[in-house]
Amino acid sequence: MTVRITDIADGVTRQVERLGDTVSETLFEPVIRLGVTGLSRAGKTVFITSLVANLLDRGRMGQLSGASTGTIQSAFLRPQPDDTVPRFDYETHLGALAGDHPEWPSSTRSVSQLRLSFRVQPRGMLSALSGPRTVHLDIVDYPGEWLLDVGLMDLSYADWAAQTLSRLPARPDSDAYLDLLSRTDPNADFDEVTAKSLAHTFAAHLGAARAAGMADCTPGRFLLPGDLAGSPVLTFAPLPRPDRPARGSLWRECERRFEAYKREVVKPFFRDHFARINRQIVLVDVLDALHAGPPAVEELRRAMAGILSAFRPGKDRWLSRLITGQKVDRILFAATKADHLHHSQHARLTAITEALVRDARDRADFSGARTSAMAIAALRATVEDQKTHGGQVYDCVRGRVEGAEKFVTFYAGDLPTDPARILTPARQGQDGWLNADYANMHFAPPHLDLEPGDGPPHIRLDRAAQFLFGDDLT
Repeated sequence: MTVRITDIADGVTRQVERLGDTVSETLFEPVIRLGVTGLSRAGKTVFITSLVANLLDRGRMGQLSGASTGTIQSAFLRPQPDDTVPRFDYETHLGALAGDHPEWPSSTRSVSQLRLSFRVQPRGMLSALSGPRTVHLDIVDYPGEWLLDVGLMDLSYADWAAQTLSRLPARPDSDAYLDLLSRTDPNADFDEVTAKSLAHTFAAHLGAARAAGMADCTPGRFLLPGDLAGSPVLTFAPLPRPDRPARGSLWRECERRFEAYKREVVKPFFRDHFARINRQIVLVDVLDALHAGPPAVEELRRAMAGILSAFRPGKDRWLSRLITGQKVDRILFAATKADHLHHSQHARLTAITEALVRDARDRADFSGARTSAMAIAALRATVEDQKTHGGQVYDCVRGRVEGAEKFVTFYAGDLPTDPARILTPARQGQDGWLNADYANMHFAPPHLDLEPGDGPPHIRLDRAAQFLFGDDLT
């Protein structure tokens, strides 16, 4: 009963705080809280850096209505409101991209935040009477691997372990863990050395699977442990369930630590960070999954379904208790690295992205949320080109190779007009594509030589901004 009263008191306190914030924001200075996430290498850090740079200097933001109509009078960085959340290091990341030897900034490893404030002059009949107003955009950056953990909340340890073990034989670099597991008795007395060895080997598999393009790599903190590295809450691994798990056994302790992970790691993240977000962009590296093959595409599809489950609090009682009174009302799924394709293939990339999240969108109850998908490049690293080979003309792109000064012309492959040609073999578990090959290339950032008032070059970054928060800046 004490725990229940405490939970109720915490819930009432959070609702009162949110009500106060809502009244303040509605009457005085509205706040848009934009969550930015995506799986590894999707380009979250570059997206935020380029978005902020292009909102400060809006010469390339023609599709953002507040920029094209002039209702945005000015934009400036302000101290972030959450004193306990690290600031997104915008200046350092921009310096890495804009230096004499440009390089990609370091990737997201924890939650960070940045506040960008706008001075907006509304248009219309009452604009002269109302005067300019201030609108704050709080950008919250967090790893997509953490968001995938929402799917663990509905699973027992036995269910999660069984599902994970069933997939391991078909996943890359799983032999070491499977070999160790074959020599381990789950019903033996718990031993910390054994648990650490299992957890370390399993985490190494997750890292290798992620590097190979696999998307479903939970628990997410095994990949990005931060200050939890080496703690008991990250020292467990999937084990087959004995017929009668013994008290004090290895299996029982892993079960206890799995439940502790959900309670002490997953729930606080949603309560402290995710619960206050009202706009969300999910960055998806579809091209990398295509290059990795059908199994990677199917894992990406399942991962997107898992991510979407976080945006339907009415369906998950534990999540609805944390997010009472708040909802994400716009969600954008953005296929990144569109600059790796000629513009003639961008519509196909968008269609494949829409198909990847279609099942999850159909099943999810968004409570009126608007969703969309598009192909973008937050920082355009290539120019378009054409090459003739065997008498056929190919639409290509040209850019500087990462780690070198040479330029190459690149053709990623011919994406199908029908997304079913991608999703069907992925669902069927095929090992490779039939009569198709999708290449991958790591381009370096371009040398930036910007005109006054222009942000970095991009593809559809302005359209993404317009969908997510454009209406709030007019």
